[in-house]
Amino acid sequence: MNATGKKLTRLQRIVLGAAFVPMLATGGAGGYGTYSNIKDAFGSGTAVGAVAAGEGATAVLAIVLLGLTLLGQSSPRVIRAGLWALPAAASAMSVTAATTPGEMVIYAITPMGMTASAEGAAFLARRIVVYRDGRDAEAEAHAAAIVQALAYHRARAANHPDEKTRAKSERTSWKLARKVGAGDIALGDRLLDVQRQRVTAGADAALAAMFGATIAAPNITTGADLPVVELEVDRSTRPVDSVNAEESTQSITERSTSDLPVPALTPAP
Repeated sequence: MNATGKKLTRLQRIVLGAAFVPMLATGGAGGYGTYSNIKDAFGSGTAVGAVAAGEGATAVLAIVLLGLTLLGQSSPRVIRAGLWALPAAASAMSVTAATTPGEMVIYAITPMGMTASAEGAAFLARRIVVYRDGRDAEAEAHAAAIVQALAYHRARAANHPDEKTRAKSERTSWKLARKVGAGDIALGDRLLDVQRQRVTAGADAALAAMFGATIAAPNITTGADLPVVELEVDRSTRPVDSVNAEESTQSITERSTSDLPVPALTPAP
């Protein structure tokens, strides 16, 4: 990905830091509202326990989710489920303290402020990590799970003895294939890079065809204008004279023997 190794500018850090402030304020306001609603009906002690079990536990899960996101790791599903289940439990408790339909609606949605705060902070932190490191841990984990399930269903569709099971896995594998790469920012950027290269190559070819230099064809003249050269070829098949052949053989033999090394002279006894 092209964003690998990017650093946040000062302005980006200021803006992103300021973006976390209303998220934290929303979560705190939701917790305080839940406390006030339950306090009037069940007392302060029960209200504190309800807020601790609902918004407090949600805040703990939000911090864990934020830490995992900043470390570039995917969060377990139980954490994401807890971010919605715990405020929902607090909403159900708050509804029991309401006396009118209007209060029921208000008391029910008040604890969800902590969930919105946690999800917003985690999402923003995830985008910061993707911008800086060039990888999305959540998308990678999601893609790995889809590819693993796709490999399993393709194998079962090809080798399972039951025909109905094979047909079911075949349909499931096609559904999973549609989800491969969905939401993967890094994959999307790489595909865009490939597409840009292809568009650039196509534009280059089109411009070369329109404005490129053309090679002039050679000027081929007619046969009447070309000079005619007559060659006389000796096509006789007469044998080589025997005397000349012997002289050639003798000269070749003398040339070959002259190339041999001369032996060293031995002194006379």
